[in-house]
Amino acid sequence: MVTRRSESRGAAKKSDAVPRSMVAQLNEPKSKLTDLAYQMIEEAIVTLRIRPGTALSEQALSEMTGIGRTPIREAIQRLAREHLVLVLPQRGLLVSEMNVNKQLKLLEIRREIERLICRSAAKRASDSERQSFRRLADEFAKYAARNDDVAFVRADREFNELSISAARNEFAEGAMRMLHGLLRRFWYLHYKQTADMPEMARLHAAVAVAISNADIEGAGEALDRLIDHLEGFTRATVL
Repeated sequence: MVTRRSESRGAAKKSDAVPRSMVAQLNEPKSKLTDLAYQMIEEAIVTLRIRPGTALSEQALSEMTGIGRTPIREAIQRLAREHLVLVLPQRGLLVSEMNVNKQLKLLEIRREIERLICRSAAKRASDSERQSFRRLADEFAKYAARNDDVAFVRADREFNELSISAARNEFAEGAMRMLHGLLRRFWYLHYKQTADMPEMARLHAAVAVAISNADIEGAGEALDRLIDHLEGFTRATVL
């Protein structure tokens, strides 16, 4: 799988890439296995266990995850649509590189789409979804307090998925899914430089609380504060 950096070989170990909560899902139907393969590979890329510029193969990813080649292939197609993986003719698969200017463009798009999603979620979320938003607000603070970056990234992914589901807008969903992995990966690479996790936890929790309280205007305003912070964070990485 790895042809660029020898230190990335650890990314191919199944024990590193399979959280215990996912192991029980390995006997799921094929569609569920595709989702699981996507989650596991996406997390490995976002948390830099598989580094930018690393060459990949279906077989190595199958060995890493313990999932068969067909779900892996479908997961790769999704990762390619989200620009985390590049499919290069006659060169195979490559994890995409990161670029500050591209991140700022992503944030421009994210602000407009995610504001719509968060406001819609505040309006349309079910009671059980609102309870999940309250739980996530607590989890953001908990993971930041113990400096658990991987758990924080997983909570962020759950928050994004819950927001998309609660918004009940399939068109916004399609646009937003293309952005999340790239944005989380960039933050994960740089957050330690600015001790950013506590502030990110606070800002994410504020959005989650507003949605849980059906505060439509508050959700939009909290999301704007989050994006303002991310833009400043992104620009700071080039100083």
